[in-house]
Amino acid sequence: MDLADLLRALANERRLQILDWLKDPTANFPPQVDGDLVKDGVCGVFIADKLGVTAPTLSEHMRLLVQAGLVKPKRIKQWTFYRRDEDAIAAATRKIAEAV
Repeated sequence: MDLADLLRALANERRLQILDWLKDPTANFPPQVDGDLVKDGVCGVFIADKLGVTAPTLSEHMRLLVQAGLVKPKRIKQWTFYRRDEDAIAAATRKIAEAV
């Protein structure tokens, strides 16, 4: 996990909001036809709708979160589902604490 990638991913209110929503996906998103909200993650379409952005804008936000290692993507059919990587988030927290 590169510190610059991590800080870049966290330096945006919308990405922080996404991470917060993904902490408790069942409370923040409606049930999905494909994929379990907790086990598989939240469909990018639901995240984009809730955030009020287009699919390409969401893709860029999620690309940065995935690149930083904070979120794991999973393809189901033609959709991409996202869930937090709690171990990576804990490691990122330690890395930031060590850097300051």
